[in-house]
Amino acid sequence: MAHPKHRISQTRQAKRRTHYKIEAANVSTCPTTGQPHLFHHAHWYEGKLYYKGKVVLEKEQATA
Repeated sequence: MAHPKHRISQTRQAKRRTHYKIEAANVSTCPTTGQPHLFHHAHWYEGKLYYKGKVVLEKEQATA
């Protein structure tokens, strides 16, 4: 059975568990618009919401 010989401090434990080690976010280029965006995230371009290269939602234009 695994049993630590010495107690691990909270600081040392937190250092191991942090996520700041990632240097750069994964960025993809949309095949339709050519705009950079994060993987698995929708992005707005010219009033339209794109996801996986397809239009998901269009912004409604306010008519006054």
